[in-house]
Amino acid sequence: MRIAVAGTGYVGLVTGVCLAEHGHCVTCVDVDKKKVEIMKKGISPIYEPGLDELMVKNMERLTFTTDYYNAYRDADVIFIGVGTPEKKDGSANLSYVYTVAGQIACSVEKDCVVVVKSTVPIGTNDKVEGYIRDHIVNQSVTVHVASNPEFLAQGTAVQDTMHASRIVIGTESEFAAKMLEEVYKDFDAPKLFTNRRSAEMVKYASNDFLALKISYINEIANLCEIVGADIEDVTRGMGYDKRIGDRFLSAGIGYGGSCFPKDTKALHWLASFNDYELKTIKAAIETNENQKYKLVKKAHKYYDNLEGLTVAALGLTFKPGTDDLREAPSLVSIPIFLEDNCKVRAWDPVGEKNYKKIYPTELSYCSTIEEALVDADICFIFTEWEEIKKLPVSVYERYMKKAIIIDGRNCYALSQFDGVRAIYDSIGRCTVDHIRGNGIV
Repeated sequence: MRIAVAGTGYVGLVTGVCLAEHGHCVTCVDVDKKKVEIMKKGISPIYEPGLDELMVKNMERLTFTTDYYNAYRDADVIFIGVGTPEKKDGSANLSYVYTVAGQIACSVEKDCVVVVKSTVPIGTNDKVEGYIRDHIVNQSVTVHVASNPEFLAQGTAVQDTMHASRIVIGTESEFAAKMLEEVYKDFDAPKLFTNRRSAEMVKYASNDFLALKISYINEIANLCEIVGADIEDVTRGMGYDKRIGDRFLSAGIGYGGSCFPKDTKALHWLASFNDYELKTIKAAIETNENQKYKLVKKAHKYYDNLEGLTVAALGLTFKPGTDDLREAPSLVSIPIFLEDNCKVRAWDPVGEKNYKKIYPTELSYCSTIEEALVDADICFIFTEWEEIKKLPVSVYERYMKKAIIIDGRNCYALSQFDGVRAIYDSIGRCTVDHIRGNGIV
């Protein structure tokens, strides 16, 4: 099948490459000429494990271009995978979606299906179809619009696409349903065919439920610290219940990234716009914002103020396996450290390049964890990279001036600090304190 994909971010590029892997001829369209030239060489412009290899493998079926007219004019199916960033009021910015819709209207020369894969408010597919029909140049062509939301996670996007938990297809025509059935015929995943508005809602309801689950367990973790319970035992006990499950029950310093923050705010805005309040989603948003300050608050248990301290920051991205900094908790705490004139020594295996775009000189970027820990007064763990989890905890005592570790991701078992002169303070668990009594702090 001849397929075009508009946008080469996480959604668009991964979709295009995985469709090529399944035998389709795919043309990926982007406005950025430099980005297109990089992709023509089989190099992914985003950090996503396994994507480069899959691009190289399928280069015979992949084309990258800025020429949207030739990409769209004879395509059987056109996927829209552009960004829908958050506006100041919390609503979704659909300008990129409508720009592509306008380009499609000017270009198509045969009946086709336009698939909105971007996360969009309920009812957007209806409006996009109306927009294209109002602006189409070739009046003899019929464009059918379908909703096909993505459920990929950054860091596992290729796996999530190739081995999807489900494929949701929202259509209002038999033609669109049959075309997408053909597109996905070789994908081994449950397929749900529904109407467009239901498909759009599946995406928001799924993401917002997971965000709600994370915020809920973080609140339980905060209470565990107060009453003396252990959040890991609590979540282990909860996870055995199949109705609850054990995923997204890891306590920490909140969710980030390109999806959960934006999608919770967008659904909350949509409900408010329709004179309805989603109280649970509102609570999840508020809880998550507060949780991002958790580590700074913990630090004040050990220092009256942070003025002039040497701070080690381990992990900068919002999660491991990605270089994405959007809504990363580190972006809340590190500005506070800088305001307090702290000397910040930061380590992240892939996020440094993007962080330097925000703080080019304000931080000292380190090539190893040990380098970041040298003479530090306190260490904050923002991202649960495997390199951190595998690090012998004795390293903190060896390199730091004062071995105080504030862990926002519960990377270590408390027992690992037995015999190590350190303070280890994590989320929802007891604090390990082997040095305060010795007058170190």
